[in-house]
Amino acid sequence: MMTTPAFKRILLKLSGEALMGDDSYGINRATIDRIVTEIKEVVDLGVEVGVVIGGGNIFRGVAPAAAGMDRATADYMGMMATVMNALALQDAMRRIGLVSRVQSALTIEQVAEPYIRGKAMRYLEEGKVVIFGAGTGNPFFTTDTAAALRGMEMNADIVLKATKVDGVYTDDPKTHPDAMRYKELTFDEAIVKNLKVMDATAFTLCRDQSMPLCVFSIFKQGALRRVVMGEDEGTRVLP
Repeated sequence: MMTTPAFKRILLKLSGEALMGDDSYGINRATIDRIVTEIKEVVDLGVEVGVVIGGGNIFRGVAPAAAGMDRATADYMGMMATVMNALALQDAMRRIGLVSRVQSALTIEQVAEPYIRGKAMRYLEEGKVVIFGAGTGNPFFTTDTAAALRGMEMNADIVLKATKVDGVYTDDPKTHPDAMRYKELTFDEAIVKNLKVMDATAFTLCRDQSMPLCVFSIFKQGALRRVVMGEDEGTRVLP
């Protein structure tokens, strides 16, 4: 078992839904507090952490009204939701003494810094968590794609996708109890087996730039630390 982290710098992709806990939408206080505590554990190990956050937990509440809306307009609304989540994450981190900075791909200078790669890199080197809001700043791209992009821009060692399931399975484990978890896959194997690891654009970016991925459950206590320590947790997708 490794006694030092397997990765120096990680990019953590958190879905907005991860912040809901058992609620139907919004932010569950106990859930967000638990998540930032787990992030602090890996920061305390000396790991540099960037976070890309989604906005589904907030946008879900307005999704019915957005039906039939212009796609670009709806996507910008979703980006604004990610900024709200980023601010909530930052505040939760502040409460436990974890220093963080929010950078937004949309210009909202009253509440968040604009995304500047050099400043974000410097914050990471200083041990601050950098929370990237507003996705890529462009409609028609998911926060999965933003995670892949920021991971490459930050020279991260790996992109960690936090989900509700503890890895990639041979089948849906909810409907197929005998489904098996893959410990490791190559990008080519994931394509051949038609495994939905990330959206196609994000997956292609990671494959083409040889950026490793790990899919794990953020709801499993201690899972993030085990992934960072190189233990058998989640599913790794390797070049």
